[in-house]
Amino acid sequence: MSAGEITVVLAHGAWADGSSWARVVEGLRQAGQRAVAAQLPLTSFDEDVAALNRVIRRVDGPVVLAAHAYAGAVIGAASPDAVHGLAYVAALTPDEGETVVDVFYRADPHPLAPKLAPDADGLIWMPDSAFATAFAPQADAADHALLAAVQKPIALASITKPMARPLWRDRPTWYLVAEDDRMILADNQRFMAGRMGATVVSHAVDHAPMVARPDLVTQLILDAVRG
Repeated sequence: MSAGEITVVLAHGAWADGSSWARVVEGLRQAGQRAVAAQLPLTSFDEDVAALNRVIRRVDGPVVLAAHAYAGAVIGAASPDAVHGLAYVAALTPDEGETVVDVFYRADPHPLAPKLAPDADGLIWMPDSAFATAFAPQADAADHALLAAVQKPIALASITKPMARPLWRDRPTWYLVAEDDRMILADNQRFMAGRMGATVVSHAVDHAPMVARPDLVTQLILDAVRG
């Protein structure tokens, strides 16, 4: 199979939407690579997986799935038939029986990480100020304002369901470790990438490199496609 036959399907993390991949989509387009971004509702794990699977079916062909943060769990539960590879960007990758919460809190949080708790509706919001201090500190003020304006909260039901056998056990994987991540510490990322047997690249980037360093994220995904 040639790389030209593959479509990249991008899955966003918590407190984001598909627009967080905008610069990566453009980088992939310039490289001649088709890409589409799934819009996850972030309302429950099953609903997020269902939304991703609908996009995979609409593509109607082989895909490489790329995930940021929380969506690492979501792509691990995707329908496997069309999936030829998995690319992770500072992502959470629970193993069978683990939840997103389990892997997120493997270590003490970074001192600048925001304190997160559900509201009365069971939704977890990111404080607006945390987009600059923890989520994307390497991005500029305009990006921080946009991220805060379009953020989507994540429901407890998305992060508390135990994982079935993850797809990464049966597909090749690539992982970008964000060394300056203040949301998911780099040591935790290396642990998850290591147990997957992923091809790892490491860069001095923050939690959202698709915003400040989309070139690095684009290259990881192209490596996965060509691999």
